[in-house]
Amino acid sequence: MKLMFRFIKPHWKLCVITMLMLIVDVTGGLYIPTLAAEMMNQGVSGSSFDVLLNMGAKMAIGSLIAGLCAVIGGYTCATLAARIGKDMRVALYEKSLKLSIYDFRQFGTASITTRTVSDITNIQTAFISFMQMVVPVPIICVIALILSFRLDAQIGMVLLIAVIIILTLAYLIIKSASPLFKRLQKLLDSMSIVLLENITGVRVIRAFNNESREQERLNVSFSNYAITSIKANRKFANLDGLSFFCINFVIITVFWLSGGRIAAGHFQIGDITAVIEYTYLILFFIMMAQMVILTLPRALECCSRIQTLLDYAPEISDPASVPSLDTTHSRSEVLTFQNVSFQFADAEENSLSNLNFTCRRSETTAIIGGTGSGKSTIASMILRFHDVTEGAILINGRDIRQMSQEDLRNHLAYVQQKAMLFSGTIAENLRYGNANATDEKLIHAANVAQIGDFIHSLPDGLNSFVAQGGTNFSGGQRQRLSIARALVKKPELYIFDDSFSALDFKTDAALRKALIPETKDAAVLIIAQRVSSIRHAQQIIVLDEGEVKGIGNHDQLMENCPIYIDIYESQTKEVQEV
Repeated sequence: MKLMFRFIKPHWKLCVITMLMLIVDVTGGLYIPTLAAEMMNQGVSGSSFDVLLNMGAKMAIGSLIAGLCAVIGGYTCATLAARIGKDMRVALYEKSLKLSIYDFRQFGTASITTRTVSDITNIQTAFISFMQMVVPVPIICVIALILSFRLDAQIGMVLLIAVIIILTLAYLIIKSASPLFKRLQKLLDSMSIVLLENITGVRVIRAFNNESREQERLNVSFSNYAITSIKANRKFANLDGLSFFCINFVIITVFWLSGGRIAAGHFQIGDITAVIEYTYLILFFIMMAQMVILTLPRALECCSRIQTLLDYAPEISDPASVPSLDTTHSRSEVLTFQNVSFQFADAEENSLSNLNFTCRRSETTAIIGGTGSGKSTIASMILRFHDVTEGAILINGRDIRQMSQEDLRNHLAYVQQKAMLFSGTIAENLRYGNANATDEKLIHAANVAQIGDFIHSLPDGLNSFVAQGGTNFSGGQRQRLSIARALVKKPELYIFDDSFSALDFKTDAALRKALIPETKDAAVLIIAQRVSSIRHAQQIIVLDEGEVKGIGNHDQLMENCPIYIDIYESQTKEVQEV
């Protein structure tokens, strides 16, 4: 409920209007049978036609007002739910932008997606139903009981006892069903994970002829969800049966008591119609409320999951106050690692230990090492996807932990090995780091990245369509477009994380040559596995098991770094054999 109040508060006026419309609608629904009973009593007692006509007019006006309020209330309720859902999704999206890689691993990408899409949809649906079907229940019960007691205390007491019994049964069944719905949401996450893996990994599944194995995984996941759903629905089916029994028992009791009360002169014939109508209205709203109650435990669990994510303290956060920065002159040392060590939260040993190096303006620094040596972790720490365990990383002499993440990343351009493009056009993707870049700048960056000829060959050029993830381009084309996107940004530090791996040797050499004049005013950090991609670098850092085993240029490392010599000779031997 705390979550709902938080998001309803900005729209409290719309909420008040919705509540007022619902109250008028419910009151009008009870006013009609009251007038009908009075009309019957007047007719039996021999009242004039004008009196009956006057009561009929009141009934028509009451019906019109109640119907109009029902329409307005439905519209305002739907609008309120849509605005709450929008605000929740924006809040979750903004929160997800603050999460580190480790935070994403804690929750899981599939779970965050489910919370943002499915969970909020469940909350919106439950909110609309709750406002229209559950909120009127206490109102209609109170008003109907008051009117029933006004007609006859004994009959009113019977109706009161029936309402108490039904509401008690509903409470007990909701309480017992709540754990089942919590389990349902976890099973839904599991279904999403398995389904997402099967869709994205369909080629691997078919390549290894594992369709039957994956089908079995899906069947188990779907079956668990279905079994739990059936258990929950059985509980509410029992509630429906018990509710019908109680209401029908009340109606029989009302008819049985009415005979004696009418004979004693304490009750009129028309009043029976009013009480029965009150009973049916209560039954209708309670039955509708039961259908809504079926979704409430799930909606409450969805609220809990969203609240957990919104309340989660990110591993990495911006400092409370950011000191002003002197930008009148630029430093030659763009990036500095000072005694940096890093250890993952769930690891027992450091992944990186005691790193010390500097990336200078107009120079290229390269990092090379075997698989698992920590190369990409360095890039993640520079981007502050992870914070250092010991030491400090400086950008222009400032500890990046004392900078806002937005300010830090404004100084950087990052190109990862697995190139990521967004659906849209080539121009939109290239402008991702600089929204104001002209077409001339885009073409220039594309030419430097050796992708300009390919763009010119497309019928629509820069306006050519890009599928989600860039799947309509080859791996090399995606990498070069990603490099062009980084060049458009014009940062102080370029980070190429194995970004040339999908390029052939000729394109790789041409690209490296074109990058030299383009990056003369910035520092370049290249993370690579091929010596041919980095041998031109002024500074090469050799990593092994998270430690620096050598620093220098290619010639220096060929003289005094055995690990670098082994890497070079193994790759040279492979080329010669090919």
